[in-house]
Amino acid sequence: MAASLVMAAFAMMAAATYQHSGFFTPLYHIASTFISPSTLMTSMTEAMAGSTFYFAFGPAVLGAIIHMMIGAMYGVMFAVVALLLRLRGRALVAGGILWGAMAFVVSSFIALPVAANVFGSGDQIAHMAAKVGYGTFLTEHLLFGLALGLLVSRRLAARD
Repeated sequence: MAASLVMAAFAMMAAATYQHSGFFTPLYHIASTFISPSTLMTSMTEAMAGSTFYFAFGPAVLGAIIHMMIGAMYGVMFAVVALLLRLRGRALVAGGILWGAMAFVVSSFIALPVAANVFGSGDQIAHMAAKVGYGTFLTEHLLFGLALGLLVSRRLAARD
């Protein structure tokens, strides 16, 4: 889950700065998998009007919980693979970055479109990578993988 926080921090800074869509907008975007995208749209509208920090507690918490649980799922799978392959040190960190790239591909082209279909979430979920921007979405996932590799490496080094 900690690696997903690194990813979220980058996504939120990107949204607040060069994307001009609002600091908390990534959380509302994720939450719109299960709830109306109205908070997402309000946040983006507020950002266009100059209010970068529009905040709605419930949707923000929901988005954070969803994001951390998905991150935990990807993280546990990576840790199992790393243990099975006996990855350590730099190989483990490089493996984490590759895992982040794999998570980008799986999320962008499989998981998010399926989730949108199953939950009736719409295009904002089915095409999240395109709407966020492929470069930003890939960078978020690579940072997730880097943080994941470093965290697992540190944990295994302490264990060994």
